[in-house]
Order: sequence, then C-alpha cells, then structure tokens
Amino acid sequence: MKKIVQVVIFLLSTHFIFAQSLQSPEQFLGYTIGSRFTPHHKVVDYFEHLAKTVGNRLKLISYGESYEHRPLFIVVLSAPENMSKLEEIRTNNLKMTGLMEGTATTNTVPITWLSYAIHGNEAVSPESAMLTAHELLTSAKSASWLQNSVVIIDPCLNPDGHNRYVNWYAQVAGESPNISPYAREHYEPSPSGRYNHYSFDMNRDWAWQSQKESQARVAIYQQWMPQVHADFHEMGVNSPYYFAPAAEPYHSEVTKWQREFQTTIGKNHAKYFDQNNWLYFTKETFDLLYPSYGDTWPTFHGAIGMTYEQGGSHRAGLGILLENGDTLTLTDRIAHHHVAGLSTVEATALNKDKVIQEFKKYFETNNTNPSGAYKTFVISADNEMDKVNELLSYLDRQQIKYGYAKTATPKVMAYNYFTNKEESITLQKNDIVINTYQPKSVLVKVLFNPKTVLADSATYDATAWAIPYSYGLKSYALTQKIEIQTFKGVPSQTIRPNAEKPYAYIAEWKSFKDLQFLVKLLNKGIKVRFAEKAFSLNNKKYGSGTIAITRTDNEFVKDLDNIVAYLATELNQPLDYANTGFANDGADLGSNNMHFLKKPHVGLLTGDGVQTTAFGELWHYFDQQLGYPTTVVNAGSLGGLRMNDFDVMILPDGYYGSSAISQLRAWVQQGGKLIVMEGANSQFADNETFDLKKSMPEEKSKDDKAKKNWDDYLRKYGNRERNALSEFIAGSIFKVTIDNTHPLGYGYESEYYSLRQLTDSFEYLKSGWNVGVLKENAYIDGFTGYKVKQKLKNSLAFGVSEIGRGTVVHLIDNPIFRSSWANGKLMMGNAVFFVGQ
Repeated sequence: MKKIVQVVIFLLSTHFIFAQSLQSPEQFLGYTIGSRFTPHHKVVDYFEHLAKTVGNRLKLISYGESYEHRPLFIVVLSAPENMSKLEEIRTNNLKMTGLMEGTATTNTVPITWLSYAIHGNEAVSPESAMLTAHELLTSAKSASWLQNSVVIIDPCLNPDGHNRYVNWYAQVAGESPNISPYAREHYEPSPSGRYNHYSFDMNRDWAWQSQKESQARVAIYQQWMPQVHADFHEMGVNSPYYFAPAAEPYHSEVTKWQREFQTTIGKNHAKYFDQNNWLYFTKETFDLLYPSYGDTWPTFHGAIGMTYEQGGSHRAGLGILLENGDTLTLTDRIAHHHVAGLSTVEATALNKDKVIQEFKKYFETNNTNPSGAYKTFVISADNEMDKVNELLSYLDRQQIKYGYAKTATPKVMAYNYFTNKEESITLQKNDIVINTYQPKSVLVKVLFNPKTVLADSATYDATAWAIPYSYGLKSYALTQKIEIQTFKGVPSQTIRPNAEKPYAYIAEWKSFKDLQFLVKLLNKGIKVRFAEKAFSLNNKKYGSGTIAITRTDNEFVKDLDNIVAYLATELNQPLDYANTGFANDGADLGSNNMHFLKKPHVGLLTGDGVQTTAFGELWHYFDQQLGYPTTVVNAGSLGGLRMNDFDVMILPDGYYGSSAISQLRAWVQQGGKLIVMEGANSQFADNETFDLKKSMPEEKSKDDKAKKNWDDYLRKYGNRERNALSEFIAGSIFKVTIDNTHPLGYGYESEYYSLRQLTDSFEYLKSGWNVGVLKENAYIDGFTGYKVKQKLKNSLAFGVSEIGRGTVVHLIDNPIFRSSWANGKLMMGNAVFFVGQ
C-alpha cells in the first residue's frame, strides 16, 4: 500500500512540475481556444512546443508533407515508462499481427490513434486535438490511462484544405461572428476546404491511396497498427453528435468483438454526454461497409475503427443559429470532440488486457484459420504484364503478401470473375497467388471477394469494388488454399536492342503505362502515329492503337534515338523497331490508317456548377499521373474564351447552363472535341443538335392502364426510405460490351467492367458510335434497385457522336472514379488523344 501511495505522489508531483513549464493552447497561442480558428502552422508550433517541453512523455514524428508542402506529423503520448520502451511497444504490435517476425513480449499496452481534420473545413478538429493532447499531459485522471496505453494524435490530416478554410473565414468574418445562417461567413465557396489540393475527398482514399497525403499516412499507420482508431468529423449544423456503434450495413468481415467494443466505447461516451445534457445519436447513417473510410480501413486492419461526427462543418463558423433557436458555437463543438477523444482513450485503457487479447486473436485467426469461403485469389499469368505490375505495386503499399503458385495444377475448381461461374481451371506456375493465410487476410477478402455481402442495402457509398474488375485482370477465386513460392517479380519487359537508326520504333497499346509513354514522347516534341487497324510487321502482330515513331516524322528532332530509348527505359517500356515500313499484313506505316497524332491543347472546366471531386479526379489524372499539361478554365469564363485555341474541352460531372451548352455546340461544329462526363451528359440529352437521348420507360398497354391495384396506394410512411431504394444505385459493377475497333476502345478486350453510379439511362446512339453498352445481363455486383436494373438494360455506357466537323465523347460511367478504377485510365487517354484524330 505504501508503494502505491508513493507512485501516486510521484505522478501528481510530476504533473505539477510539467504544468509549471507546459503551456496550454490558450497560453501558447495568446487567445482562447474557440474564439478563432488556428492556422495550421500555429498548430504545428504548439505540438513542437509540447515535444520540446515534455519530451519524455510526447514524441513528434514527421511522416511527409502535403501537395502544398505543409508538414504531416503525428505525436505519440504515454507515461514515461512506456515512452522509454516505445519501440518495443510498436514492434510488439507488428509481431502480434505477423507483419514482423518474432514473438511479442507479454508486457505491452494498446495503442489508441485519434485522427483529426481529414476534411479540412471541419475545422473544429485541430482545436480539439490541441486541447486533448494538453489534458492528457496535465490531468491526474489521464495519467492512469497513459500508464495503460499509448495515444497517437494526428492533429490535421488535410492541412491544405484546413488552411484554405481558415484563411477564407478570416477574410469574410467581421469583428464578431454573425450567427445568422444567411450570413456569407456560413457559405464557403468552391473549392471548399473539405478537399485536399487536388480536390480529392481523402476520406474516400484510405484504401486506394491515390493521394500523396494518403500514401504517407497509410505508411506510418502500418508501422504502428493501433488497436483503436477514431476518425473525427463534422456534419450538418442541426445534427446532434454521432458516435459508435455504427449503423448497418456492417461489412461481413467486421468481427463480433469489433461490434461489441464499439458499443463499450459508445456507452462510455454516453456517460459523459448525459452528464452534460448533450444530444447524440448512434447506430444510424454511418455504416461500416465501403473499405476506403477512416473507420472501415482500420477496422479491416484489426482495429476498432470509428467515426465521430459533430454538427457544424463548414457552415457553422464561430457561431450559427440553429433551427431550435439555440446558437452552436465553435467552443461547443470543440468540447464535444474533446470529450469524445478523452473517453476513447479512457475506454481503451480500462479494457487494456481484453483489447490486446482480442487484437492478438484477430491476427492469429488471419494467419492460421481465416474465415470466408474463398481462401485463395489467383491473377492469371495471361494478363497484360503492365496491369499486373500496377496491381502488385498497390499490394506492396498495402503490405499484402503474394507469390507464384509452387506447381502447375490442372483441374482446379475456381470462380471465374469474367464468366461469373464456377469452372475447372489449370493453375499455372507463373500465376500470381494471394491466399488469405496472412496478416492482411481480412483486407484481402474485402478487396478481392467477387460479391459484396450486404446485411442492409441502405448505404450511402459504393457497394462494389472487387480488384479484378477495377484492374481489368483475368482472375479466379478458389475455396482451397494454394501454397505459394517466393515472388521474384514479374519478368522484366526488356527493350529490344536498337538497330542503327531504325526506320521506326513501335510500341503496343495495352495499358496505362503505354499512355504514359505516349505523353512523355509528346512532351518531348516527338511526333507519333497510331494504328487504326491491327497489322503485322517483322512477323509480329500489333493491335489497334499501336503507336509508331517514324524517323521521317522526326527528322528535325536532335538525338531522337537516345531520347526514345531513355523514355522507354524510364518506364520499362517494351519497344520494337522496324527497318521497313512494309507490313507483313495490314496497313503499312505510311498508310492513311496510321493516323498522325496532333498534340492536343486540353481545357478542363471547373468552378460554379462543377462537381468538385469530379474535377479533382481529372486534374490529378493529368497533372500527377500523366504529367500532361491542361488549362483549367472556370466554367463561368467560357463566354470570354477564344475557343479555337483548344482542341479538347472536358466537362466533369456538373451543371453548365444553356448558354454554355450553346457555345460548346458551336465550337464542336467547327471541329472541337468535347468530352462529357457522368451526369453532365443529361444536359446534352434530348437536344436536337446532339444524338444523345434518355431512355424512355416502356409504354403501358391500354389494358394495363385500365387496371388499378388499389393496394399500390397503401404505402407505409415508415417504409418510405426503403421503398425509394428500388430507384437507387450505390456504386455497382456492370459488364460493358466494348467495340474495340473504335479509337475509344483501343487497347481493351471485348468486355470491360465499369462502376455505374448514375440511375439515368441513355438509349443507344442512332447515328453515333456505341462504343460501350450495357446489354441484357450486364449487372455484376453491388446494390442496384430492381427498377434501375430494368432501366439500364440495353443502354449506353460510352459513346461518340460526330457533329459538324467535331466530336462529342459521352462517358456516362466515370472511367477514373476516385483514381480507384485502374482499368479505366487508358480509356480516358483514348478519349483525349485518339478519338476524332
């Protein structure tokens, strides 16, 4: 007893000493937290102050920078004795998962990770993060929690978006906040601070990791593998606070323990919220299905992953009048997040042993006895190697293990993703094999299972994402475990030796990397031709889209051969050469069927009416993935544009108005190429100038019209949301039949798998080219209401119309959705570079 008293006295005296030198956020910043928004650089300064002041209890770790070069960092907090063995605690977690070899020591503690402000304009988060860190370091009550846990705080996952919002608010707010919901300070302009530099919603990017910030965050997360992860958000101003447990649908891979401990944490929150008479709700709206959120991705890594939502977001400012007559202040919002964060730490620490035990059990199951029907996923060796390499790079980032099949095995029963049937296959020795007996077992199943199991269809995001479809790879799912051998990499695609100044260089057109090679050539001023039809040269067959770099076209390019060789080597690009333009079969290199490719000047619309993330996907695609220059134009400036300066104009999903449509129509008729994305196509439908028409419902017969079923009118009010699901689609996969003789379809097989988001259906083009269509049985996976399924039968997915001297490309489905649909990236390039040339 005497020893315990001495420990308590030591802890309290230590806290007192810390408190004398450690400044609160208010003391350090010089203003009361909640009286203004804190810019990111001052948030950084405060956490650096903490690290310098109490280095034996808090460590600041940098893990990268944003696109706008702001620092990304976490802070790790715990009791001094835990901090002294922090590396042991971290590696213990990795050893328990199996991601690191070795046996974990028994004396370890759980890790609780608190993530703030992935949506930058949910600006309460960094304020709460500072208060929470300070209290954990100074409160006697929290000292016992830190004895039994490590806490990691990421105070601002999206510093670019956060600063965008904070700077804007400072510019429009007066001396005192205006609480009127009509005041301009409650109407943030586009692009809002919700998104990062490239207008990506990074809370949809945890699994796909297309963004620089996401890649850096996931990398450091996997160095710690916490047991609990809370993701702090905001929502509409009039909403009460939301915390776990989550709503249905839960993904089928969420375990019983993960559900139970969400409830344990939720009840702990409720205790404090009840004491303060704060309103809250649970088990509604925010589900655990789509794998790319800040609650689901950690959940599929063994953590208790949770979303917390505070009413406010970009609308609330420093204060706003609510519908009930109350005023919601920034101080209120900070307090709610602050309490939820502390309660999360407390609940984890109080259940330390059980949390560790269940975490260890989770990964033991993953490694030795994984659940689920399918135990192995096979990527066929018959796939295009560039596509396979792109997938393997993705798996490496996720730390998913894979290898080759140890032996060739005939007559293995497997589910064929492309035929949607169980069938007998021959397993080849160089097939890529991913089995579920590994630490990332659950993530593998979530990403690769052919069908998403939905406990409830009422969800607010995509419900299908299987990797074989999104990457366009021939793949199989097997119920048996296939042993693997060490993977030594896909065979190098060596460049064939250069002939002495060959007549032409030839590069095939099959993957996104081929498109990247084309762009590098164009950016270097090298002239290129592409094949309209398949041909043979030097007894090798080449498909439509194959590019040819002829010496004649580039006679004034200095050092042509070295430039081409360098670019090909940089991309590991297979490159053939020809000493003649005479084809063995098909068109010669000088034929009119080998089209000269004019380097296009591309315009990309943004601004009012344009869906922000739809624009962001395209901007990032050109700027970061392709490295091809585009001119970003505000849609409202079209009237003052000299349109003839542009060859291609891209309209992301959005609304553009009749005057803009008229101007674009005139430009197309004079030879322009317009690429219309997703819902923007509706504005071009049923217009006498354009070929696009919306599908009309089948006309009922006179007899059917005369029949009345009075029960149809007896709908239950309480079922209204569920009844509406018959006309709803939640990101579903459909099989698209492709005309790969058209330039838009170059490089593809006759079938392509697309993510459909629109419920609108469009008829086949009467005089245009129906390059991609949904036929009778096109549905593959995901929630699609029965009325939508019926409506989408025999409808257009991708089409091209020729109007006057110009072209309109209709991309009803988005081929680059969230940069997660790898197989669509080549089609976007086809639309820009080949169609209409």
